[in-house]
Amino acid sequence: MLSIPRLADEFKGRVIAPDDPDYERARKVFQGAIDRRPAAIVRVADATDVARAIALARETGLELAVRSGGHSPAGHGVSEGGIVLDLSEMRSLEIDPQARTTWAETGLTAGEYTAAAGEHGLATGFGDTGSVGIGGITLGGGVGFLVRKHGLTIDDLLAAEVVSADGELLRADAETHPDLFWAIRGGGGNFGVATRLRFRLHEVGRIVGGMLFLPATPDVIAGFVAEAQAAPEELSTIASVMTAPPMPFLPADQHGKPVLLAFMTYAGDVVDGERVIAPFRALATPVADMERPMSYPEMYPPEQEGFRPKTVTRTMFVDSIDRGAAETILERVASSRAVMAVTQMRVLGGAMARVPADATAFAHRDSRIMVNVVAAYESPEDVPEHTGWVEGLAGELKQGDDGAYVGFLDDESDERVRAAYPGGTWERLAAIKARYDPENVFHLNQNVPPPGPATHR
Repeated sequence: MLSIPRLADEFKGRVIAPDDPDYERARKVFQGAIDRRPAAIVRVADATDVARAIALARETGLELAVRSGGHSPAGHGVSEGGIVLDLSEMRSLEIDPQARTTWAETGLTAGEYTAAAGEHGLATGFGDTGSVGIGGITLGGGVGFLVRKHGLTIDDLLAAEVVSADGELLRADAETHPDLFWAIRGGGGNFGVATRLRFRLHEVGRIVGGMLFLPATPDVIAGFVAEAQAAPEELSTIASVMTAPPMPFLPADQHGKPVLLAFMTYAGDVVDGERVIAPFRALATPVADMERPMSYPEMYPPEQEGFRPKTVTRTMFVDSIDRGAAETILERVASSRAVMAVTQMRVLGGAMARVPADATAFAHRDSRIMVNVVAAYESPEDVPEHTGWVEGLAGELKQGDDGAYVGFLDDESDERVRAAYPGGTWERLAAIKARYDPENVFHLNQNVPPPGPATHR
């Protein structure tokens, strides 16, 4: 049994126990299906607290969960009966507008960071959700609104401060611990707890961005993807095929009909952006057109408080979405009985593809399109049905690219985790894991265990 009063005296940050009034809220993560009850949640105040929390887990043998924003699809930000190392109170952000760099603590969300950097007309690319913690998304790679113009989040990572399994605070960059620096750029939380990250900032002032809703037909879907692939790299798109939800800005007669919802970001001259987006608008009469000149932080609007969807997901890469694939997507979305069935497509390339595949632990530089198949549900009894639907559609869309993006993996097989690290990437990561975490203390993640017998604590 943990002595909570004793723990409270040992940490600068707050220790939340099961009898704390805030416990129920504090234990929850974004994935609504996760219902785990940790022995304690430690909201660490600094790197010293982080080291103490790691030592506590090792001393007690309790499983350690590390949480930045809690958006892991597999719910890795909370442990049943274990210790949650919660970084949410570590939110310092130091911006150097002249050098165009930042030092950011990993309790910050992508939306908070983006809003602060946006005051200087600067940005670092993260994902497509403002409430995601910058720690988790960065260590996984980071595929978002600026991926074609400025690459992945890790492509702008200049250095990191990481607390290792033995409690040592390490600086990792191209010169100091370069093996660790390579590994944390795509290798997830396998190697330590990142407490501060140093990023490069880009000048991103006015953009053309927002949402574009088009009626979803095979020609529109295939045409959209083709236009996105042919567009200048200033344009990044995230397009989802779904049944139109009853959103107030959508005409009532469109509710329940198939639509393509596209988030589009043109990070360049506004006049050029309007010209580049015009062919997408010409694919069909838009159901709703919210594309306009805006500041980049406006791409992260306020999110619904307490939104915790229950989903089954499958992430993959494909080479193309032709008319046949578009027909399959439409047929399968229409057949799903999920609360919401979605097939999301992110066209890649551009700056992301110019980085050598072996330069970082994210090795999918040549992948052309990321596809995420998602089914949201209400009842746990329906999970097998929705899992079958997700896996079935993913199987039908599968092409020659066998990779997977670690940041979107659910609680899946070891084979799927290995698919995130193709070629020699897995073996290289495992060797680095053995160097920095030989006992696999950090295993509540998409785990790359050290070579040898399994060492889950």
